[in-house]
Amino acid sequence: MINIPKKMLALRLIKYRHPFVKDTIPVPQINDNEVLVSIRASSLNPIDYTIQSGKVKIIMPYKLPITVGNDFSGTVVRVGKKVTKFKLDDQVYGRPDDFQSGTLTEFIAINENDIAKTPRNLSLTDASAVPLTGLTSYQALIEIGKLKKGQKVFIQAGSGGVGTMAIQIAKAVGAYVATTTSKKNFDLVRSLGADQVIDYHTTDFSEVLKNYDLAFDTQGGKTLSKTFKILKPGGKLVTVNGIPTFKFGAQHHLGLLKSILFGIASSPLKLLAKKYHVEYTFFIMHPSGRQLDLLTNMIENHELKPIVDRVFPFSEVFEGFKLLESHHATGKVIIEMK
Repeated sequence: MINIPKKMLALRLIKYRHPFVKDTIPVPQINDNEVLVSIRASSLNPIDYTIQSGKVKIIMPYKLPITVGNDFSGTVVRVGKKVTKFKLDDQVYGRPDDFQSGTLTEFIAINENDIAKTPRNLSLTDASAVPLTGLTSYQALIEIGKLKKGQKVFIQAGSGGVGTMAIQIAKAVGAYVATTTSKKNFDLVRSLGADQVIDYHTTDFSEVLKNYDLAFDTQGGKTLSKTFKILKPGGKLVTVNGIPTFKFGAQHHLGLLKSILFGIASSPLKLLAKKYHVEYTFFIMHPSGRQLDLLTNMIENHELKPIVDRVFPFSEVFEGFKLLESHHATGKVIIEMK
């Protein structure tokens, strides 16, 4: 059994718009429904530095300081009294719930419903690349988008962490997939199953695509606005980088005032949705051990694999963030904690 210390290293955000800092904090205690996981690796995600910037605090009002990081893999070293799904030494991965402990640290206390056993055919390090991007893609395409065999889906930024997962999930369903990337990544996204690949440096996707059933946007801004025109009437546009709606605010219990402000801010997008007779949905992914089990099955059946760009030790975590923020990473950037 692993010797559990009283203190652990962690990457922390102390103040918005300030650099992350390394610190030593107490190892968390677990409640009856949680397990304590010794973290092997944690992947980096754009949401990490988006939180740092303060841009999403109206949606996710964190009480600083917080530990950074949004997904992980590791080994169960302590089990709560009411936990039934996991035991000591199980290898697990997951994405903690919002406002819970971060993952760029040595240990995490997490509810058993938010984790799953890692795929047998993945290393713990590679498994850490799956939870956030895999769940985001699954929820956008399947839970919200209701993607079905034979439908056409457009996935932005196919060579990124989310894009590489989303392409494979869409192909496993039996959909026709179009995506954007740079010329150097054409072979990669085609190997993942993309049917039509567009070089965003030379071609405007909105001028060559039409009559799509579903579009999954990760870019926001002008790119999001142009996406409406490629959809058929009755189609769906799902985004993680757009503007929240009144419905989103209400569903997430953010209060009437915030919900009204979201409704006002998103009104140009709602007008576009009305113009093109499509459905617009902004969402933030939620943890789900059940959905991670489905992704595990896909990985073990060779329908899905994480694409990893580089692995850094925790001592080089800031170099990892530099690579992620350069937007030149292909797939995921991973930090090994042990």
